Amino acid sequence: MPYDAEYWNEYARANESRYNANFAGFLRDLVSSLRCSSVLEAGCGTGIDLRLLGEGITVHGADLNGEAIGAARERMPRADFRLCDVMALPYGDASMDMVFTHRLLNYLDDTTLEAAMSEMYRVAGRYIMSCETYRPDEAFIDGPYRYRDMPRRWATYDAIPISNVDMHPEIDTCRFLLLKMPRDRRTA
Repeated sequence: MPYDAEYWNEYARANESRYNANFAGFLRDLVSSLRCSSVLEAGCGTGIDLRLLGEGITVHGADLNGEAIGAARERMPRADFRLCDVMALPYGDASMDMVFTHRLLNYLDDTTLEAAMSEMYRVAGRYIMSCETYRPDEAFIDGPYRYRDMPRRWATYDAIPISNVDMHPEIDTCRFLLLKMPRDRRTA
């Protein structure tokens, strides 16, 4: 499906209303407990999920929407936000301790989804986290938005599932899938 700039500009402008302090806190606590020092959100939008990551964490975000990246850079000047396609992430192999998505993969067509997953896998050194709206049949929700069966899709990679559960409703209503790389792939 083609990129609809106006749709995504409007999405970026409304992104603050989607801020979920419970999810951002969950991410902060997870990153800390896994001792990750670098985190990349693929499809970061305005960076709302990354805001609670503290000192000692190198924060990266990638998004195709310039308006969203501009807002993210303004709110989090210490972070590295890049305007880029998730199908061609401008980071080295195994260069991030954690790569994650939060409701990005639900918006991608199958071809784009597979390319984005391949890039996330390439860049992830230790963990991949997918938080997406789940249903095994991957039916359409509305418009271009689809349920995704990310556990099945990630099963074709040699990452090890650590968690595959619905998130607690006080945190979010999506499926939490955490994968560990089979060995420490960090290049640093």
